[in-house]
Amino acid sequence: MEVLCCGFPLSIFFIVINEFCERFSYYGMKAVLTLYFTRFLHWEDNFATAIYHTFVALCYLTPILGAIIADSWLGKFKTILYLSIVYAIGQTVLSVGSISELTGGSGNNLAPNIALSMIGLILIALGTGGIKPCVSAFGGDQFEEDQERQRATFFSLFYLSINAGSLLSTLITPTLRASECGIHTKQECYPLAFGVPAILMAVALVVFIIGSKMYKKVKPQGNIMLEVSKCVGFAIKNRFLHRSKEFPKREHWLDWASDKYDKRLIAQTKMVLRVLFLYIPLPMFWAVFDQQGSRWTLQATAMNGDFIVNPILIVIMVPVVDSLVYPLIKKCKLNFTPLKKMTVGMFLGSLAFVAAALVQVQIDKTYPVFPAARQAQIKLINMGEIPATVQFQPQLDSVYVAPKKETGYMTFEASELQSLNISAAILNKIEPLDLLEGERYTLAFKWNTTNISSNLIWDNITSKPENGKSLVRFINNFPFTVNVAMGDTDFGELDPLSVTNYSVVPKPDGSYTINASTPQTACTTVSRKFGYGSVYTISLDYCPENELSITYYEDIAPNTVHMAWQIPQYFLLTCAEVLFSVTGLEFSYSQAPSNMKSVLQAGWLLTVAVGNIIVLIVAGASTIDKQWAEYVLFAALLLLVCIIFAIMASFYTYIDPNEIEAQFSEEEKEKKKDQDDNEKEAEIDSRM
Repeated sequence: MEVLCCGFPLSIFFIVINEFCERFSYYGMKAVLTLYFTRFLHWEDNFATAIYHTFVALCYLTPILGAIIADSWLGKFKTILYLSIVYAIGQTVLSVGSISELTGGSGNNLAPNIALSMIGLILIALGTGGIKPCVSAFGGDQFEEDQERQRATFFSLFYLSINAGSLLSTLITPTLRASECGIHTKQECYPLAFGVPAILMAVALVVFIIGSKMYKKVKPQGNIMLEVSKCVGFAIKNRFLHRSKEFPKREHWLDWASDKYDKRLIAQTKMVLRVLFLYIPLPMFWAVFDQQGSRWTLQATAMNGDFIVNPILIVIMVPVVDSLVYPLIKKCKLNFTPLKKMTVGMFLGSLAFVAAALVQVQIDKTYPVFPAARQAQIKLINMGEIPATVQFQPQLDSVYVAPKKETGYMTFEASELQSLNISAAILNKIEPLDLLEGERYTLAFKWNTTNISSNLIWDNITSKPENGKSLVRFINNFPFTVNVAMGDTDFGELDPLSVTNYSVVPKPDGSYTINASTPQTACTTVSRKFGYGSVYTISLDYCPENELSITYYEDIAPNTVHMAWQIPQYFLLTCAEVLFSVTGLEFSYSQAPSNMKSVLQAGWLLTVAVGNIIVLIVAGASTIDKQWAEYVLFAALLLLVCIIFAIMASFYTYIDPNEIEAQFSEEEKEKKKDQDDNEKEAEIDSRM
């Protein structure tokens, strides 16, 4: 007898907990994977990105294999069990492969680490991809035919568990990675960052096994995919051979397979193909949706702030939509069918990218202007105590610079600017210039009683720092050499009016102790918070009573558009995800015949893989140089696909596969009964 809890089969709670642990394992590993490639394996960004996307694509292609194994050979339970073991082994191998001590702590020979990491990732892709279509379909199998409402709630809970696992893992594993560990050398702790997800995968496996006796296990019904393929192939071939007008038309082109295959298989194949036909436009939604992990993440690095949005919103929105929005729509007597929900989801996805484009326009307005071809830029810093006038030769334009102040970057034709004439009090100095095209320069100068000292500095920055990083450098305004440090970064000795190289600020929203020292004395002060995306030159000026006096010169302003402005686009995309993805999972299950539910779930997941390929193609082939314009392009494409899908969905007729299969079962019983009666009559006749 089935055990119920709150009206649900008790077995589904084991499945939901299993999914939570598995998703924590997957997203936790995935959250630090690119950093592992670039910082531990020392791969170039482009190669690391290519391997990352290859891994993700493999994770969404292997569901086809898992679905075939489940529906045709092992069944869903054994497929999940065996591939989860493979999955856990893969996570463990990846964790072991990230141990630097495999090569004695040396970073020169990473071949064992790379080999183990690749083996681990292949096993993970096989495991996670193989069980993807089976777990949700296996959960759906636990419900009776009259538990349609409970089954719909299960798919919402199932999707909620996915995002709850994603939320926690994306918060926890980067923190684990940032901690230091190692025997020979202390470095970022990837063995721990990968090890915790491996443990969670083992927990997922144990939880799934504990519920074993409670599960309703539907037996596989032979190699159904092969039978369907043969049926489709025979129908096409038979239709081609009978294409002349002398042969009567049949209601459906698959009916041409009835000469060889039974009506049940043909009906089941029709069900699957009708749904797969609806899947054709769906990859465009995933092409848009998955950019929150790429384009939107890059957009966030050009903004001010640091927080995680989508998993939090999903955890909130799934129960809100399921318990409030849908019942309200039902009370209003609106026929909000699954395909209508998915259509609205696609429309909201399109709106999300319009919102992203509007945010990008505001970000673009804050970007600094860098020199174009044939141009150069120069900024003046007066580090002295009296004002100065700088005259550009041969244009004869002059600029007034107050004490301890700077000008903005001024743009000139590089070949035309030959020298500068610096005037302060009664002193003058000619500074010859030989500027490279497309570069930025800073001229730092100061007056003293006998001369004007100056230093023309090549800034070596042609773009805003990537990934929200901040950069800082120091210039020595003391008349003697000092040793400079900020936090844990030692900039070394610095001669008068010389400058250090730019260094990355570890935490742009933090403050650091700045130290300028000589053998006789040490001066310290606490820095300001630099802000994301900023670039500063800091002048070391005075040291009254060991208190370091400094001046900040802003080379590139920090990001000013706050990440909170991304909330509207994430909110729209989250609503789109709830309407589209949760509904799509349930729709795929409800419209699939009993022996092909995992196959149809795999087809649903395959649309995700195709969507990612679309992004790579569009992004690679696009000649659009403005990011906001690319967002508008994707919004327009999704809106177009949304309209096409709405038209296709209007022709779709919902079916009950169980009812159709029951009719065939009844017909087969009657047919068998008639055969038995005929055999009995024949036997009686033979005796007479």
